[in-house]
Amino acid sequence: MLNIPQLPMLLKSHRLLVQLASFLVCIGLSSLMSGCATKEVDPTAGMSPEKIYADAKEDASLGAYDKAIKLFDKVEGRAAGTPLAQQAQIDKAFAHYKNQEPAQAIATLDRFIKLNPASPALDYALYLKGLVSFNDDLGLFSKITQQDLSERDQKAAKESFDAFKELSTRFPESKYVPDAQLRMGYIINSLAQYEVHVAQYYFNRGAFLAAVNRTQQVLADYPGAPANEDALFVLMKSYEALDLKQLRDDTRRILEKTFPKSEYLTLGYRKKNSPWWKLW
Repeated sequence: MLNIPQLPMLLKSHRLLVQLASFLVCIGLSSLMSGCATKEVDPTAGMSPEKIYADAKEDASLGAYDKAIKLFDKVEGRAAGTPLAQQAQIDKAFAHYKNQEPAQAIATLDRFIKLNPASPALDYALYLKGLVSFNDDLGLFSKITQQDLSERDQKAAKESFDAFKELSTRFPESKYVPDAQLRMGYIINSLAQYEVHVAQYYFNRGAFLAAVNRTQQVLADYPGAPANEDALFVLMKSYEALDLKQLRDDTRRILEKTFPKSEYLTLGYRKKNSPWWKLW
């Protein structure tokens, strides 16, 4: 038999249970209504792959690359296995490239190259892959600091060179080869110039022997590269700092013979390098 003093406590507990149940029901209804309200409607439902592709191209032409990429994805899915899907994949890679997303662009191109080894667009895919990694537009900060490609991490430059080289080797008649070879020449000089920057770093800190070794390596690894002019000057100044007058004079004669119009010989320094397209 229930004691009278316990009755108020039970009634209170009952009311709490009712309130809790009501609260949970409200939460459930709110979640259900919210889910219904936020459910997105696919605007491309019922559209043909060709129409989606046309819309994607229009978005890309207007610079709306995020929208274009999503539409190209839909074309790939709905037109899988067709030339249109291949074209959409290439266009998506270019959109990633223009949208400053090099990693996504490279991943898309690598997948395209792997899945479509006989595609007539394979030469363009290789060219675009090299172009994505090349990217010598360093932005406002580089203009302020006067930084060039040779002062950056060289991993991307080497990847770009490999893509351009594969293009030139596999598709020598491709219309993209002349520009690719021009860029390859710049990359070679960039790699050489990077080593010169390291040698200059050693020289400025009094590590003259290390500077000598680095510049000698540049001359051996990159014969004929324009950066050899800088390498010879650093080598000459390093020999001078080491009081190796004969080696200094020998290096100067090589500089005079190889680069007779060098500003190092008249000014003692060289003005900033020309843009990549004027180097070779």
